[in-house]
Amino acid sequence: MLKPILLSVAGAVALGVLVVLVLASRKPESFHIERRTVIAAPPEAVFPHLNDFRRWARWSPWEKLDPSMQKTYGGPPSGVGSTYAWRGDSKAGEGTMTILESRPSELLTLRLEFLKPFPATNTVTYTLVPKAGGTEITWAMDGKNTFMGKIFAVFFDMDALIGKDFERGLADLKQVSEEAGP
Repeated sequence: MLKPILLSVAGAVALGVLVVLVLASRKPESFHIERRTVIAAPPEAVFPHLNDFRRWARWSPWEKLDPSMQKTYGGPPSGVGSTYAWRGDSKAGEGTMTILESRPSELLTLRLEFLKPFPATNTVTYTLVPKAGGTEITWAMDGKNTFMGKIFAVFFDMDALIGKDFERGLADLKQVSEEAGP
C-alpha cells in the first residue's frame, strides 16, 4: 500500500519538475525592463544625480534595503570609469557597477554585476530627453536570461518585480532633481 503511494508522489514530483523545465526552456534568451517618467527639471539638473554614484543614496531604491551596507567607490568621482561596489545583507546582496558611457545630460550606461545572491551581468541605461517643462528619463536594464533566471521567471514576473523598484527610484530621482532646481 505504501509503495504505490510513494510511486505516485514521486511521479507527480517528476512531472512537476519536467513541466517547470519545459516552461523555463521556452523563456527568452534575454530580457529588457524599462520604466520612464517626466521630471520637472532640465537634463542638466537630473544628470549629476546619475553620473556620481555618491549621490545615489538619495534616490536609488536599493540603497534603502540595508542601512549598514558596505560601499566602496573607485575610479574618477563621476563619469566613465567611476565604480561603485556594495556588500549588504541578503536583501541588498553584493555587486559592482561601472560607468561605461557618460554623455552629459543625455545618456549614462552602466555595467551592473551581481555577485550575490546570484551572479549576473546586465547593462543599465539612463536616457534623458528634454521635454517641454522638464526631462523625460528612461531607465532600462538588459541582460541574458540564464537557465536559473528562466526557472525563476516561470514563477515570478521579473518585469513587474524590478519595474516596481525602477518606479520607486524614478519617483525619488524626480523629487531630488526637482528640489535641486535648474
